[in-house]
Amino acid sequence: MADSIMSKAATMEIPINSNGDTGTPEDDSLEQDLQQVMVSGPNLNETSIVSGGYGGPAGGIIPTSSIKGPGICFNPEYLDRRRAPASGPDIRMKSRGVSMPNIQSSISQHGHHRDQHPGSSNHNASNSAEEVPRGVAVEKLDSVKKWGINTYKCTKQMFSEKFGRGSRTVDLELEAQIELLKDTKSKYENILRLATALISHFQSMVQTQQALGDTFTDLSQKSPELQDEFGYNAETQKLLCKNGEALLGAISFFVSSVDTLVNKTMEDTLMTIRLYENARLEFDAYRSDLEELSLGPRDAAAMVRIEMAQHDYQIHRDKYERLRSDVTIKLKFLEENKVKVMHKQLLLFHNAISAYFAGNQQQLEQTLLQFNVKLKPPGSQKPSWLEEQ
Repeated sequence: MADSIMSKAATMEIPINSNGDTGTPEDDSLEQDLQQVMVSGPNLNETSIVSGGYGGPAGGIIPTSSIKGPGICFNPEYLDRRRAPASGPDIRMKSRGVSMPNIQSSISQHGHHRDQHPGSSNHNASNSAEEVPRGVAVEKLDSVKKWGINTYKCTKQMFSEKFGRGSRTVDLELEAQIELLKDTKSKYENILRLATALISHFQSMVQTQQALGDTFTDLSQKSPELQDEFGYNAETQKLLCKNGEALLGAISFFVSSVDTLVNKTMEDTLMTIRLYENARLEFDAYRSDLEELSLGPRDAAAMVRIEMAQHDYQIHRDKYERLRSDVTIKLKFLEENKVKVMHKQLLLFHNAISAYFAGNQQQLEQTLLQFNVKLKPPGSQKPSWLEEQ
């Protein structure tokens, strides 16, 4: 009996908790009871005290309601001692190969760094947000600066050429072709104005003939004694009106084709010519600038300026040569297209006018079919009822 009691006592004296540290279960239970007292307060009516040792009988349970004694005093120093970390490393940390001093030092360094730089992330974000509009403003300022320098150089070159003080680059053959194109465009525009006026006048005549034919038809019905005469004239005016509409269709087709040639094809070539002339002016301006710098001193700063001027000169020279090549090619294709289009349109104009004034209705209709001229139905050019309102 004594041996069993001693073995039980030995068992109760050396408990091992989950962390491998030695401690008594009474200390753990006391700590838990103190924590419960701190949360919900003491409730002695629902607690009990176990008397006896390990494996004792159930009859050793004494209710606390029958015990009269002093109240429980809270000692915070006891909890602080119990919650203080052990001097040695934790077994679980040691098994994982993690050193607590290293972790604590890294955490302290990280916290110290955050204390020294509390708004570093926000500062970097604000800097990146400010750099975007700043870069756009600098880019715009540089573009305005380059435009101002280029405009100044070109204006200086233009006035120098007008007053005979500066030299200009001239391609005699290309300049002659450009002048010929401008003169041709001016004459074709005159053809367009005259042909448009012819359409307007001839359309008025056709409308007059149509009104006259309607009047003759009405009089032939109301004048029995002159019915045949009025009828002949009415048929003649209606035939002339029909042929006049066919001729109007042919002339309108002629005007439309010439208008496309003048205001689209020739205008596109002239737009390229204007770009070429601007490039020529810029090229001469930078060429003159390079020549002036080459005649000056040759110190270090001057050599830097000469090198930059040489670079700009080469850029504008390449641009000038490229546009000159484009103008030459477009002038060649324009001449071929002009001959092809005008050959067809002049033949149409001649055949239609000849057939109309010769009174050859069949030839006039064949001319329209030959050149695929489609006549608009009568009244298609009149405004609609909504447009009149």
